Amino acid sequence: MHSFLRFRWLALPLGLLSIVSTQAAGPRRRQFAPAPAPLAARPAAMRLTYPASQKIDHVDDYHGTKVADPYRWLEDLDSDQTRTWVEAQNKVTFGWLAQVPARESLRRRLTELWNYERYGLPHKKGGRYFYSRNDGLQNQNAIYVVDRLDGPPRLLIDPNTLSPDGTVALTNWVASENGKLLAYGLAGAGSDWQEWHVLEVDTGRKLPDHLKWVKFSRVAWTPDGQGFFYSRYDEPPPGEQYTKANYFQKLFFHRLGEAQDKDALIYKRDDEKEWGFNGEVTDDGRHLIISVWRGTEQKNQIFYKDLQRPDAEVVELLTGFDAEYEFIDNDGPVFWFVTDLDAPLRRIVAIDTRQPARGNWKEVIPESKDTLEGASAIGDHFVVRYLKDACSAVRVFDLAVKHVRDVTLPDLGSASGFSGRRDDRETFFAFTSYTNPGAIYRLDVKSGQSTVFREPKVAFDPKQFETRQFFYTSKDGTRVPLMIVSKKGTKLEGDNPTILYGYGGFNVSQTPGFSVSTIAWLELGGVYAVANLRGGGEYGREWHEAGMLGRKQNVFDDFLAAAQWLIDHKYTSPHRLAIRGGSNGGLLVGAAITQRPELFAAAVPAVGVMDMLRYHKFTIGWAWVNEYGSSDDAEQFQTLLKYSPLQNLKAGAKYTATLITTGDHDDRVIPAHSFKFAASLQAAQSAEKPVLIRIETRGGHGAGTPTTKLIDAATDVLTFLAAMLRVKTP
Repeated sequence: MHSFLRFRWLALPLGLLSIVSTQAAGPRRRQFAPAPAPLAARPAAMRLTYPASQKIDHVDDYHGTKVADPYRWLEDLDSDQTRTWVEAQNKVTFGWLAQVPARESLRRRLTELWNYERYGLPHKKGGRYFYSRNDGLQNQNAIYVVDRLDGPPRLLIDPNTLSPDGTVALTNWVASENGKLLAYGLAGAGSDWQEWHVLEVDTGRKLPDHLKWVKFSRVAWTPDGQGFFYSRYDEPPPGEQYTKANYFQKLFFHRLGEAQDKDALIYKRDDEKEWGFNGEVTDDGRHLIISVWRGTEQKNQIFYKDLQRPDAEVVELLTGFDAEYEFIDNDGPVFWFVTDLDAPLRRIVAIDTRQPARGNWKEVIPESKDTLEGASAIGDHFVVRYLKDACSAVRVFDLAVKHVRDVTLPDLGSASGFSGRRDDRETFFAFTSYTNPGAIYRLDVKSGQSTVFREPKVAFDPKQFETRQFFYTSKDGTRVPLMIVSKKGTKLEGDNPTILYGYGGFNVSQTPGFSVSTIAWLELGGVYAVANLRGGGEYGREWHEAGMLGRKQNVFDDFLAAAQWLIDHKYTSPHRLAIRGGSNGGLLVGAAITQRPELFAAAVPAVGVMDMLRYHKFTIGWAWVNEYGSSDDAEQFQTLLKYSPLQNLKAGAKYTATLITTGDHDDRVIPAHSFKFAASLQAAQSAEKPVLIRIETRGGHGAGTPTTKLIDAATDVLTFLAAMLRVKTP
């Protein structure tokens, strides 16, 4: 089976969130020296004239507390007033950036670095191998098929031909078991909505099948290739597809050649509007496994259906949302799961569906001192992925649960992949780190031998740089990991331009990953640091839960303590330290600059959740209540109000220089968060530091962003940071 797909509603591929990464009440205060005088090369636009942002008299009553929302009108994304505001803000932002002389040299270098051949992991179906490839500067990856690994590739799908600006993205694709058909999803302008189609592999002919209103869904073929299972929502009202809350997901079966309105409904729950369903067919074709999710809660249920009996009812196997269960594979009626039930760092258990009572469960692989990240059953072995202090370790066990070997990895970094079937003898994995673009490896499961399948060549010298891991102490004494990447021989004199990146939420682990923007920053003499904050998944359930709901301030304390550590250990100073984060990490950055603005020279919050009192009113925002809490609850409202970035801006305060980034088609974290925060921050700012917002038109939350737009965005963020941190540029 493929490894379990965990949905992270706020998470993005890290390279899209951080311009320098492929993939956070405070520390002790200090007296800081006066900031140095601005360099002549910095834009004179410190004295910016911002576009007018009309204030309206709108006040909400939350459990007796009155909260003003003067920019509520910016939530109407398609109004003429909002569109005029967006255009005016972009004009100011791009005008400011154009004054920085280094902008074009940064763009040239980023383009050179980005221009390298990239491959996705091969998937074997029906004796064929399917994989994605980008020749370097293509806006979107194309899909290829080969009959043997060393054979000539044949192009199947090129999404670059689907839109002139490259904003139609291939979101996912799944080949049928016999390798003769390929189902694939497309999304426009970065939206979470997908439309699915089917391609005939031998002829390249596109079949008439067309599925709409698919979101947060797997696609699972039946073994005979006659159709597949998928999940969808009802069609939203006209004009509300990017803002309306998404409830009542349903699981369907689509039979090839039939119209979508003929699809068979497999499962729905009219009494549970927040439940979502993902179907997965076991390798033996016998069962449909249904993972039932509820928001972003890291607990799920497992149902199943016998596919050999057309009239079989859905059986509720694991109920109550008491833990996380990830289906691995089955041995007839015995199902294997990764779970954190009674094991915060996770373990593997076997459940016999004929005797499913918990007392009959068998522990297959017990909890260890490292976090079990995922597992696959391949070649009659378990291939198990662990996290050891936020870096990958991979161990192989036979089905008798004897440890066979560890997979040798090139260095400290991140390994991903390891999908396949019980009867496969090979699997593929990718390995990467902050300064290693990595490679894709073929692993012979029986012998343990790994060989390189594809290895990219990027125009830089990795030997110039080093990555080191440290541990620092947060406000409450918690030990937190910190990864630091820099040029070898970097002097610790408190004057290095430094970017601190964080996320800290939704059980998402920040593991090392390659980004050309990291390299561009390091080549300028910059330091890049990543803090593994509580709220993430680096150390299992307890680490995650220590940074959610009423404990969310721990995340901000961890981030602020990381900044203080970098200053105390002479990596940088407040005048040369920038912070960066996206989505939930955008919230992190927003909270950091409202709580300790004097600690940073610059901040770049991307697609951030800035209005914690209203986030749950839009699209999938309701699903984050498990993580954040809701202003509808009186006690949780008080917690949210204390740190919500939008509501904690103070008129006349001196705030960090800030570049806010968002996309006008973001239907994950709607851009109104960033719009209202930008308008409020511009009005509140009393320091001579710019507050800019960069709004990507026909852009979403990040996934599927075309290469040209990625380069443009990275150029502008690096330009802003180079100017604010006084970086010498070519």
